[in-house]
Amino acid sequence: MIRNYLTITFRTLRRYRTYSLLNITGLAVGLACGILIFLVVNFQLSFDQYHRKADRTYRIVTELRHETVSYNRGTPKALAEVLRRDYPLIETAARIMRVRSGLLSLPRTDGGFQQKFQEDRTICFADPDLFDVFDFQWKTGSPASSLTRPNSAVLTEKYARKYFGDADPIGRVLRLDNQWNLTVTGILKDHPVNTNLSDEVYISYGTLSGLSDEMAQSLRNWQDLDSEEMTYVTLPETAAVEPVEAVLPAIVRKYYNQEDVRVYHFRLQPLSDVHFNTQFGGRMQKKFLYAMAFVGLFLIVAACINFVNMATAQALRRSKEVGVRKAMGSTRRQLFGQFMAETALITAIAVVVALTLAQTTMPLINLSMSVFNANLALTDLLQPKPLALLIGLVILVIGMAGFYPSIVLSGFNPIAALRGRVSTTQVGGISVRRGLVVVQFFITILFTISVIVIMSQLRFVQQADLGFTKDAVLTVPVPTADPIKQQTLRNRLLQIGAIEEVAFGNAPPASSNMNQSSFTYDTRTEPEKFETQTKIGDQNYLTLFDLKLRAGRNFFRNDTVSNEVIVNEMMVKRLGLKSANEILGKRLNVWDADRTVVGVVKDFHVNSLRMPVGPLVIFKRASANRMVALKVGPGNLPETIKTVEATWSELFPENVFTYQFLDQILERFYTAENILLVFAQVFSLIAILIGCLGLYGLMAFLAESKTKEIGVRKVLGANLLQILWLFGREFSLLILTGFAVAAPLAGWLMNKWLQDYTYRIELEWWVFALAIVLVAGITLLTVSYQSIKAALTNPVTSLRSE
Repeated sequence: MIRNYLTITFRTLRRYRTYSLLNITGLAVGLACGILIFLVVNFQLSFDQYHRKADRTYRIVTELRHETVSYNRGTPKALAEVLRRDYPLIETAARIMRVRSGLLSLPRTDGGFQQKFQEDRTICFADPDLFDVFDFQWKTGSPASSLTRPNSAVLTEKYARKYFGDADPIGRVLRLDNQWNLTVTGILKDHPVNTNLSDEVYISYGTLSGLSDEMAQSLRNWQDLDSEEMTYVTLPETAAVEPVEAVLPAIVRKYYNQEDVRVYHFRLQPLSDVHFNTQFGGRMQKKFLYAMAFVGLFLIVAACINFVNMATAQALRRSKEVGVRKAMGSTRRQLFGQFMAETALITAIAVVVALTLAQTTMPLINLSMSVFNANLALTDLLQPKPLALLIGLVILVIGMAGFYPSIVLSGFNPIAALRGRVSTTQVGGISVRRGLVVVQFFITILFTISVIVIMSQLRFVQQADLGFTKDAVLTVPVPTADPIKQQTLRNRLLQIGAIEEVAFGNAPPASSNMNQSSFTYDTRTEPEKFETQTKIGDQNYLTLFDLKLRAGRNFFRNDTVSNEVIVNEMMVKRLGLKSANEILGKRLNVWDADRTVVGVVKDFHVNSLRMPVGPLVIFKRASANRMVALKVGPGNLPETIKTVEATWSELFPENVFTYQFLDQILERFYTAENILLVFAQVFSLIAILIGCLGLYGLMAFLAESKTKEIGVRKVLGANLLQILWLFGREFSLLILTGFAVAAPLAGWLMNKWLQDYTYRIELEWWVFALAIVLVAGITLLTVSYQSIKAALTNPVTSLRSE
């Protein structure tokens, strides 16, 4: 009997090739999307969850509570030592301090260098206890001793090969920033990609005290708060979180003065939250993953609806087969089993096609998530949990797609079936298919509105006036704190014809380099209740970036003591002053120095448009300059960059030249949004494709059910347009019904998404109008062929059909 079922199934697939192809295509595309989305979501949720102690590992983060609360993932360097020494509730406490940019060199015996490597965010200083908190895999060396001595370093395999090739790296020397020698004491196996601990060079934390007197003091400074200085703790297996949370305020009371006690608040952040909490530097939001999961579910539901429509549309053609089987003694249960088996076989074929499609598009998915170093593969589905979910998904699809058509087909009256008297109402009627197609229209319109809004918001943030010039600005690192060498660099760069202007600073006007500082104003003795952003910039900073002065003046070029500051309009507003002129000449104590306000600039954005503009102070400090910005004029850009590199390398032969364009820096603010947009666009197109297949099925059913009616109308004088309106009216009603349900939901969802942006577009009527016009146009193209074919059918043929 099973062999007979398979034989009949294959014959049916061959006989109705078009319907079979559409069914398999719809299911395969829906399943492929579901598989890809599952892999993406599973990958994001797996970050750092492979560590044995992940469920009891926490990062301590800092909340700074002024008038508003600001969030910092960093903690003072002294905190971990205090926790280890004084609090047995903590099993392990470990510090890690990332280096934003560092130079590693291979020294020669004659004092020169074999090779130099400029590393960005791959070097860190780490406690040896870090290897107890996290499960690093070792190739050579000991987690207990490799970082116990100052000036020792541990490398990953990849970076050991990068620096030393195939030679044994143990005992070899690397020089950090042309000043400090580091001895390699251990080699780690390369990290999995699903980790936020992606550092490649680990330097012993004890090295810090010998770098400089300033660094040695920072080890004991509780006000020194850097977002790259993090503390991780592991709790004992039986310990609760609450007692540990309770001791953190006691630490604040012990080591901070009365004013700071109200400001500094430490709390525990679970390791599982680190990747997703954007307040503390998380790179992905869970709501994006939930949205993607719902998208995958919607696409699979749409594919199943399409299958149901197609299966019931061809049910009339199989009515005689059902009649014969029932006449030969088949029970309804047996027929139900046969049709479910057919669905299972079609689904199995669709799964194979889906896996092939998923594998084919996997490189594009990995490319779209290259910021996470994603290397997704279908082999990820072979793990126990993903495999069980895949099997469950296939079973669910078989049930959703096959149950209703099987019930309908197995329920035919055998006599009516053999006489060819089965009507459209006996295969579920048009109303059921209308409801299913409305659901497809709902999904399609929901996706279409979402894509329009996301694209509009991203276009808005990319084209928004940030308050400064971002075009044709090249940024180059400054490897010296010597003001004389910086001035030499400026003079040499200005000799390059295409360079119009040169400015030094610690970062561009908007960047991820955020520096918050407390300050006191004028004659007030207590710090203000709010902090200010700080930017380092010289006398050319305002003119190069076209920052507009509202009052006062720019820095004096001969200001050698650097005691002048420029503030923004928001600073004036937050201080409660009535005009910008009131602040001119007033004292501002920031970075532990008294400075004089000489100018007020128009507000500009220092971060992404998610964040509001806050108070800002700009001042000169040559020792803090980390960047030189170049305004590049029209001309041969590659040649200009080569000339800049040659000039820079001549002045700093011991360093490695790198450069970035400002617009590339700003683009990184919206990494997650760009990924979301790519997925939204792709899956919206797929939803439309699946919807078109469903429309094709309904159109086929409508054409067959209205054959007699069309013939009668044509005999009575109806013309082509009137016949076409029969179908147009049908689909217009379905589109409007789907739109009536989808538009309010899409508006609510997109409005919630836009709330993350302080500066955002407004949801206007044209968004919804464009969505319904696009869907209506696609619908028209999909159904036009069959509707015209039905309208042109000879009425004699139509009247003879039944």
